[in-house]
Amino acid sequence: MQVSDVALVFEGGGTRNSYTAPFVERLLREDIDVGWVGGVSAGASHVVNYLSRDIQRSINSFTDFIAQPASSGWRPMLRGRGYFDAEYIYEDAGLPDGAMPLDYETFKNNPTPYRISAVRADTGETINWGPDNIPDLPTLMKYTRASSTIPGVMRMPYIDGVPFVDGALGSSGGIPIDAAEADGFKKFLIVLTRPKGFRRTAPKRPQLLRQIFRSNPVVAELLITRHERYNTSLDWAAELERKGQAYVFYANNMSITKAERKRSKLIHNYELGRAQADAEWPAILEFMGL
Repeated sequence: MQVSDVALVFEGGGTRNSYTAPFVERLLREDIDVGWVGGVSAGASHVVNYLSRDIQRSINSFTDFIAQPASSGWRPMLRGRGYFDAEYIYEDAGLPDGAMPLDYETFKNNPTPYRISAVRADTGETINWGPDNIPDLPTLMKYTRASSTIPGVMRMPYIDGVPFVDGALGSSGGIPIDAAEADGFKKFLIVLTRPKGFRRTAPKRPQLLRQIFRSNPVVAELLITRHERYNTSLDWAAELERKGQAYVFYANNMSITKAERKRSKLIHNYELGRAQADAEWPAILEFMGL
């Protein structure tokens, strides 16, 4: 089923995205093709899994796979690769002989426009990559990794000599409605990983962040001010919904934090997300005109 006038927007949130992975699964099982899809940070993985039409990968990405010792925890941290090994998760694992291969041919041949957002750590500029910028699998995985690189938790990747960090620090604060609007869309299906009523607050110790990221002052300031951009996007989403231009899926029964890696808790969170998605599905279909 084609819904060409709807842009699908995924928020990130680390392993909290186990809650919204059932949303991807449901869209794929019902063969629903939107007009545009975009995401930042862990939401970029939803974009990739949706466009490659891989139901099992959409489930495993935030349950079994991320819970493995090779993906996260002290083992990669002691090897100097960060608490979450972004290079392994987003690059190595997706290769044909990797732990969770990506069907790049299906991804490449999917005509749906997409955007994956990351932030230049040297200037703070938000970069939105799409089909015109991604010629092959290694590039796709590198850009997905860049979009998902949490400062201080993951090693920062360099692309053409430029350092990149998590797209959630960029212009949208982590909810890339702006990228969809820039591509001409006026109707949005927005999938969040926070409950309704959530608001980000300013960091309690901004000077500590400036000290921790003294070699990356741009990143420090992006972290300190992120709450402003995030809350602006939240308000925008609510206003769009009030006008009938958006359906906002709030993760109202979220049970974990973004760094959870215990498999049983991830699967439980997935089931909670599935239950909410199932309950809201009739309203979502009505919004999409299906």
